[in-house]
Amino acid sequence: MAKKFPLNPSHPERICWGCDRYCPTSDLACGNGTTRTMHPAEMMGEDWYKFGDWGIEVIEVKEEEPNQA
Repeated sequence: MAKKFPLNPSHPERICWGCDRYCPTSDLACGNGTTRTMHPAEMMGEDWYKFGDWGIEVIEVKEEEPNQA
């Protein structure tokens, strides 16, 4: 079973995103190469998952307006 893919990790530069192992940048245990694979948020911005067909279902949380009395 694959791990859940984070939409906006706090420090994506610390991890290789090439497979579901999510190795530290210094390890690259899967043999992905000599450099790490960047997270989509690093390349396309924080709203990367809203455009295109990524196969990721996102539940949008609507903020309720405070009641004014």
